[in-house]
Amino acid sequence: MNTTRCYRGGVLLDEGFSLEKLDELLADEHTILWVDLYRPTVQELQSVADELNLHSLAIEGAATTRQRPKFDRYEHHDFLSAYAVRLDTDSGELATAEVAAFITAKALVTVRKDDAFPINDLLEHMDQNAELTTHGISALLYGLLDFVVDGHFDTVQALDDQIETLEDLLFDDRPHDTDVQRRSFELRKSLVRLRRVVLPMREVVNTLIRRDIDLVPPAMAPYYQDLYDHVLRATEWTDSLRDLVSTIVETNLTIQGNRLNVITKKVTSWAAIIAVPTAITGFYGQNLPYPGFATTAGFITSSLLIVGLSVALYIAFKRKDWL
Repeated sequence: MNTTRCYRGGVLLDEGFSLEKLDELLADEHTILWVDLYRPTVQELQSVADELNLHSLAIEGAATTRQRPKFDRYEHHDFLSAYAVRLDTDSGELATAEVAAFITAKALVTVRKDDAFPINDLLEHMDQNAELTTHGISALLYGLLDFVVDGHFDTVQALDDQIETLEDLLFDDRPHDTDVQRRSFELRKSLVRLRRVVLPMREVVNTLIRRDIDLVPPAMAPYYQDLYDHVLRATEWTDSLRDLVSTIVETNLTIQGNRLNVITKKVTSWAAIIAVPTAITGFYGQNLPYPGFATTAGFITSSLLIVGLSVALYIAFKRKDWL
């Protein structure tokens, strides 16, 4: 469903109105509009484009999926593309939801490609900062970007928690090689996807706060500066987590190699101990007469040799920590 809202003086004046009412509301110089289009038809998108004089390239960008996060300037409006993200903590997979936005002097028009974007959460976030709308469209744009960037930050924090759990599995006494490998792969893949949508946001917000753009009034500048700081922190955190996952993968391989060395030492030690009775019984099993042949003394001697040498090897290997 489409979402429409009209603000005047920091107060929500009207919402849920039809697109045909845009012309009437735009005629009031004291109002600003937010129009959210969910899977708009060609007719809906074209009617809004005609009303707001939107550029054909921007309309094409809004209709195309998998756009890179960006900010483009046109003669009568600006165009923005961004992604909301959500992490599935059970599987470690990252879900993205694309949103495009047309920014005019009196209206913010967002376009959602699917229902993955949490529009209800965005509405609640907007209501918490409704008083900022006295500063114009920049306040609505800030609300949208702040919601998106907060989602990036929460996702990075959730990934950090997942990596800490992975570290616990890595150094557990019981081997979890398969779980660690599978989880590491999923988290690394999610971090790569997250970086693709977080890193370009630094350029987007940096462009918005430039003075020559003249999109952000002085009263909103501190809010956008704080937003830029959050984008930088999310970007740096994402890069550090990606390096940490790579380190975990390498550490897991090292631990597997060390564990294999320990097992090899133990198997070799037991093989050496078992070789003692094998050698002695093999010697006494030859078909030639020897001292103690077919006598009780020979049996006792061979038994004592087997026990004595085996115990001596066991003690020697134990002292060397091979067993």
